[in-house]
Amino acid sequence: MAHIYKQRDKWRAQVQRKGQRVSKSFRTKAEAILWAQSIEAEILQATGPGFPRKTFADAVDRYKRDVSSTKKGERHECMRLDAFVRDFPHIAGKLLTEVKTSDMVSWRDARLKEVTPASVSRTVSTFSNLFKLAIKEWGWCGHNPCEDMKAPGDNPPRTRRIKPREVKTIVRWLGYRTGEKPQTKMQEVALAFMVSLRTAMRAGEVLQLGAATVDLDKGVALVEHKTQHLTGKPREVPLSPKAVRLLRPVMAERIFSVSSASLDALFRKAKANTLIQDLHFHDARAEALTRFAKKVDVLTLARISGHRDLKVLMDHYYRETAEDISRRLG
Repeated sequence: MAHIYKQRDKWRAQVQRKGQRVSKSFRTKAEAILWAQSIEAEILQATGPGFPRKTFADAVDRYKRDVSSTKKGERHECMRLDAFVRDFPHIAGKLLTEVKTSDMVSWRDARLKEVTPASVSRTVSTFSNLFKLAIKEWGWCGHNPCEDMKAPGDNPPRTRRIKPREVKTIVRWLGYRTGEKPQTKMQEVALAFMVSLRTAMRAGEVLQLGAATVDLDKGVALVEHKTQHLTGKPREVPLSPKAVRLLRPVMAERIFSVSSASLDALFRKAKANTLIQDLHFHDARAEALTRFAKKVDVLTLARISGHRDLKVLMDHYYRETAEDISRRLG
């Protein structure tokens, strides 16, 4: 039967017949009713193609193959999807046409007991995209159960600033001296941390640096990034004079040999051994952007960071306090 209801500024029609559920939004109620009637008739008369008997797990497999494989963050996304299939077999085993919003809500609430809201939000976004593809391109179902589910929200924005003495302490513990080529993985981690503080690059971007990606004369680095599958091109990162001075003595075909996983582990070890609390490697990117904000306008800052959404830049990466701003106003 058809269910027509108002959703924000549009009318949404839902049709459920013979195990099939289809929904679509329209500008007017009349359009929604007309569409629902035609879909009902099509299903009842078996003139429509119907949906294949594909499970949620089948959709996950196809999504990993067709979509996740094109992303830089493929490994982590596939791990999250595999964990869902493993830990929630009662939902993953359902036919895609039978997955309800209540199923997704029960999964969301269970996950929120184990991980942060931001982590759940990332997976919700992945599932929502999966269902959109299943509806529009694969023809596997007609309803996105994530649409009517309340998003879990994000973690509170971090406000942690990095103090100069903390940088000095960690770099010393890791055994690195500015101007010298790193000889150990620990020294590479220290250099990567300092480069991130000078450029606002992510750890994965810093580790790509070398003769093929850096032009020190122009002061530009060309790096692959996590949304390159959408933009179709690498990101151009402007290098400050301090960053150029840091990189010039160590320039090589490939500056870093340390892996992303080893960098994370060694940085955590350095933090623990120096008794520095609540510091993440990624805080270097936010610290750099906060410092750059004193020198450039917000659009230039967004160009440096690679953000298209200024709200994300403001909420998550600009960490100057009201007290800091007050002192500058004087």
